[in-house]
Amino acid sequence: MNNHKKFGVWMDSHQATIVAGNENAENGTPVILTHIKGEEVSPSSSQKNEHNQKKSLQAKFFKEITTQLQNATHLHITGTGQVQEQFIHYLAETPQFKNTKTQESTSNKMSDEKLLAFFSDKLN
Repeated sequence: MNNHKKFGVWMDSHQATIVAGNENAENGTPVILTHIKGEEVSPSSSQKNEHNQKKSLQAKFFKEITTQLQNATHLHITGTGQVQEQFIHYLAETPQFKNTKTQESTSNKMSDEKLLAFFSDKLN
């Protein structure tokens, strides 16, 4: 029995779906752990305040995702836009994830079934 904990994350700027790899599932196939929805930035008259709020909400969103990734050894991150790169940088700066192997790809939003099939290939 190996002790690798593999996870997959599909994310965009406001939502994420976290998948536990087949080592974490009883029947050997990936399972969806949770869906996380980030907060929207409220409109502000000050660009600086809006920027600060955006950074703060993004950090909160990333922290919420990482609470689901306990003892992760391998992590595949996919989704739209540049948020995956920002999340990988966040993980690199977080001590508990400094030894986690990360991979990234780009994909559009998909159904939970298609996402599980996608990650079953990536997490083997």
